[in-house]
Amino acid sequence: MKDKIINKIKGSIAIKMSLLLSVVIIASLSIILLFSNVLLPRYYGYSKQKSIKQLYYKLQAITKSDSNIDQSKNTDALNELCDKDGATIIVVNADGSHIYEYGNERMLKERWKEIISRDSISSIVKADVIEQNSNYVLQSVTDVVSNKNHYELYGKLNSDNFFVIRMSVENIRENAHISNRFFIMIALVILIMTLFVMNFVTKRYAKPILELADISKRMSDLDFEAKYNGDSNDEIGTLGNNMNDMSDKLEKTIAKLKNANIKLSEDIEKRDEIDKMKADFISNVSHDLKTPIALINGYAEGLQDGIADNPQDLNYYCDVIKDEANKMNKMVKNLLALNQLEYGSNSLEIERFNVTELISNLLKNMSIEAKKLDVTVEFDDSKKVYVWADEFQIEQVLVNYIQNAFNHVTKGGLIRVLIVTDVDVAKIIVYNQGMNIPKEDIDHIWDKFYKVDKARTRKYGGNGIGLSIVKVIMDRHNKKYGVLNLEDGVEFYIELDTNSKTGEENDSDY
Repeated sequence: MKDKIINKIKGSIAIKMSLLLSVVIIASLSIILLFSNVLLPRYYGYSKQKSIKQLYYKLQAITKSDSNIDQSKNTDALNELCDKDGATIIVVNADGSHIYEYGNERMLKERWKEIISRDSISSIVKADVIEQNSNYVLQSVTDVVSNKNHYELYGKLNSDNFFVIRMSVENIRENAHISNRFFIMIALVILIMTLFVMNFVTKRYAKPILELADISKRMSDLDFEAKYNGDSNDEIGTLGNNMNDMSDKLEKTIAKLKNANIKLSEDIEKRDEIDKMKADFISNVSHDLKTPIALINGYAEGLQDGIADNPQDLNYYCDVIKDEANKMNKMVKNLLALNQLEYGSNSLEIERFNVTELISNLLKNMSIEAKKLDVTVEFDDSKKVYVWADEFQIEQVLVNYIQNAFNHVTKGGLIRVLIVTDVDVAKIIVYNQGMNIPKEDIDHIWDKFYKVDKARTRKYGGNGIGLSIVKVIMDRHNKKYGVLNLEDGVEFYIELDTNSKTGEENDSDY
């Protein structure tokens, strides 16, 4: 918990900015204090030296124009300058009579005597010469007893009068120390106030930044619903708007990538399915052709070897060869038809035709086979029913359904064809008495080469392609088809449009 709090503090922009500002303030305060203690006394001393020199130049200028300085009208300006700078002046002639004084006259006379006579009284002061030339001497004087400091400038004027100028120097270090303590207290108050203000300001600016950080985190988790809602026109607002644009572009790009990935997966799945279909096709065709080719080859060799030594055997051998050849021919035709339907580029030719008449003609063609199997065929052709579809392809569907019914009907059983009309739809049903289709096979009968009863299929020459053709044709028409097991048989059905508008909707390329 402690580490978590520490990490949170370390990661807070507001705290970082407040700490940074505190460091800047403290560093600035330290530099100011350093300058105050080191440079301020020097600057103060330089200013006092400059002031005492200005008094000297003023005094020199007055005495140059008026030797009787005590009576000069120009002394008012000199007095004001002395009062301003806290200076005292005495001007004496050669016999020691004073000509002009300002301030403590007695003390300056005594000091003048000390300077002239260099007697023992000077031992109570300590003087350090700062500047010396032919006109004056500037020195720093410290009273050993009182420990007071002052600057002292003395020398001769143009009129051979002597002068002494003294200017008090405060203990600048003590004053600087006092001012520094006051300054530190003020700075601490300002620092505390600044921290509170800075914390408030940084939180205001940190809030949208934290919001942007949260948005970027959600974007990294692919949550593109996160949007920046700020309305500021500064850099943060620009960043937020750019993140919104980036979020939209990322969402679109990822959507495109997902769609491309789905399409790629579908293409791969379709390619695998095609490869499997090719393998199954080759396997099934090879298997279905192997038996008739073997029979044809065997019986042809028998004929070649003269096994059929009488007309009856010869006819039997030839009939078998013809029958197997017809089965192969039928399978090849069905394969070609199925291939054309699956991969052909021809479009449906939707037209209106009488489906009742079409079914009636197909059943007439099967009449010989019905007599042969002793099968009863029922169909009511009294009512004309017109549908919209591709007549040639629907004929293929009905041929497969009816032929399938004859192949599986019970001998002496019933085949019934019905046309049930409803609103805009005609449902054609082909029923035959016989065995039901096993439940495990009923979903696979539409697959190519699938055979429920291989022995029975072989007997009537089936190859498992007919119902696959039905499936492809009805899918192209986008219409329903199917099979139902009834109590005593099986029925197959398809649905077709009787309305021209619904029929025309299916008139499109496959």
